[in-house]
Amino acid sequence: MFGRERLPVKTPEQILLMRRAGLVVGECLQWLRDSARAGMTTGDLDRQAEDFIRGQGATPSFLGYYGFPGTLCVSVNDEVVHGIPGARVLEDGDLVSIDCGAIVDGWHGDAAITLVVGGDAAARAEDLQVSAATRRALWAGIAALRPGIGIYELGGVIEDSVRDSARADGRRYSIIDGYTGHGIGTEMHMEPTVHNERVRMRGPQVRPGATVAVEPMVTLGTHESHELSDEWTVVTDDGSRASHWEHTVAVTDGGLWVLTAVDGGAAELAAVGATFAPLE
Repeated sequence: MFGRERLPVKTPEQILLMRRAGLVVGECLQWLRDSARAGMTTGDLDRQAEDFIRGQGATPSFLGYYGFPGTLCVSVNDEVVHGIPGARVLEDGDLVSIDCGAIVDGWHGDAAITLVVGGDAAARAEDLQVSAATRRALWAGIAALRPGIGIYELGGVIEDSVRDSARADGRRYSIIDGYTGHGIGTEMHMEPTVHNERVRMRGPQVRPGATVAVEPMVTLGTHESHELSDEWTVVTDDGSRASHWEHTVAVTDGGLWVLTAVDGGAAELAAVGATFAPLE
């Protein structure tokens, strides 16, 4: 099926609309990163996020999506993605991935961060390392986006980055099997698939105007996972902890614009040798 996928492109005006949604997401995640602390529940974070998003004149993307009950996906420790926010109390040292989406005038933004409750002082060294490795893989994948490349080729770039980090850190890292990034625009999940691992096919050719969500998910153990009885929360089979980082990115005529980064990705793109090319 992947060989028949398309890569729709957006006009500059449409990308500017997506930037509005992306900024709401980026600023919301920035707020949550600064406010998360021990004693809060994952539901507390969710309520803060809904208030923030609606206060910006936006609508949460996730709330009600195929019946999902939260504004955020909050995944703690061995939970990889799609964690349902609720009564779980956060503790110092918890490794927490927060995935957030917002809609402005019908256009979507989608991004995720990983944090440690209590900050670096409360963290296990391996948790900081796997989060950093996942984030590096995210930016390696973003930097590879350019006109002419096949979108599936990002998977090999992401996989190589994770492997390099594992070697440098002396850790076993695995990319969760079966979960990928995606196209995004007037829907949260659109064609094409954005792989996190190397695949045989190149996929649709990237063109200016493409908008995709790149989102590696990496564990400290197995690549295998399963869904809990709530039919949403995905956990690692071996109980190992996981990290998830994501951004929505637009390919412009001059380079890249990270729509869900508050600075548009300027600093990180420069660090990985990619060209920052916003439309504003």
